[in-house]
Amino acid sequence: MRQYQAYFLKYLEIEKNYSTKTIAAYDKDIGQFLDFLQHHKRALSDTDYLTLRHYLAALHADGLRRVTIGRKLSALRTFLRYLHREKILTTNTFSVVSTPRQGKRLPHFLYFSEMLALLSAPSGDSPLVARDRAILELLYATGIRVGELVALKTGSIDFDGRLLLVYGKGGKERLAPFGNFAAQSLKAYLEGGRRELLACRKDADPDFPALFLNRFGGRLSDRSVRRILDKYVHKAGLTHKISPHVLRHSFATHLLNAGADLRSVQELLGHGNVSSTQIYTHVSRERLKEVYRQAHPRA
Repeated sequence: MRQYQAYFLKYLEIEKNYSTKTIAAYDKDIGQFLDFLQHHKRALSDTDYLTLRHYLAALHADGLRRVTIGRKLSALRTFLRYLHREKILTTNTFSVVSTPRQGKRLPHFLYFSEMLALLSAPSGDSPLVARDRAILELLYATGIRVGELVALKTGSIDFDGRLLLVYGKGGKERLAPFGNFAAQSLKAYLEGGRRELLACRKDADPDFPALFLNRFGGRLSDRSVRRILDKYVHKAGLTHKISPHVLRHSFATHLLNAGADLRSVQELLGHGNVSSTQIYTHVSRERLKEVYRQAHPRA
């Protein structure tokens, strides 16, 4: 069974050009299903409707959320469809198993006053503070994902055009505009903080391309960005849990509330399908009150 998993992952890498993280997620989800088959002493070729229903019940029993189960089923559906196409399986039994209905969850975002408090939290002029300020400003100014942020290079920035070259999911390129505040923070970091952090590298390579560096002069990781954000969330006095993706949600929400059209926000976020962007069509309570006050004759 495991050799088919390896074949499939290689197919995702070479033919589908999926990212390393996406392939790792498929590897984990498919591996979990194969573990289930092995535990129940069933061959992959014996997989039928009842086996899949039992697996679905086991996921529910483990307390997994519907969205997580839906993701795992989607990965397995793709895997079994591949095996069917390669004549390894004679039937595609997964087509008769429906994905659990997903509850609609609005993305959590920060109100503008909360966003200002967070952006104002980094204080001082040390190299790390200059870096952190640039990170927060850039995340909010562009709406890029944290993985896209840490992958940025010094050559990714066009200060004249105020544009950022971003490599999104599947290696797709897009240009993300940024404003004056982010530009100022980036310039301050590049001219001061980054040079000092770069000097901490053991090899002292002046051409090291990563834009955001850790205290040792190496490339900053996703996890480090999350720790940095947690630090300033606490410092800003914000009580709820905030991840880097919340800044992305805030970026999209604030743009739409200010009148940006959905297609433009789709392009800025790097969504391949506008349906992924439609979740942001909610509006904040403040925006609703503002519209009401301006439009209702008896407001």
